[in-house]
Amino acid sequence: MASGKLSSVLKLFDNDPTAEEQAELKREVMLLVLARATAADTNIKDVEIEKVREVLAAHLDTDFDASEVRVAANSELYERAPLKKILSTSAARMRDEDKVETIKALAEVINVDGRVSALEIAFFNDVANAMSLTPAEIMGLQQEVSVRGS
Repeated sequence: MASGKLSSVLKLFDNDPTAEEQAELKREVMLLVLARATAADTNIKDVEIEKVREVLAAHLDTDFDASEVRVAANSELYERAPLKKILSTSAARMRDEDKVETIKALAEVINVDGRVSALEIAFFNDVANAMSLTPAEIMGLQQEVSVRGS
């Protein structure tokens, strides 16, 4: 069962996070982003909640109850700070590959019913921007590194 406290997001480490702290931050950020995506078009559907649970299980190897997803979608955390601020602060501590995995998981959730609304696209773009992800990073494009004289 996953932690419902979202402690890693709330404390946003004073020092460089350990591997364990980064893994927990990834779990919490992915839960927040995917859960909040269910409300991006103002209409939370059961199929969206189930897709979030499925995607979280696939990406994190963690089972979340539907109630945990619903609570994260409407968390009081958003009253303390907007999601964009939470994400930009969290992203500064996250590994690049975790941010990319989160945005790709978001695309899976948004596309669950085969239709993507303008509000969902705006939400996706807001998340990508808040996490400082470039289109190339999202697509998995990486610059080849060459070492001369080797």
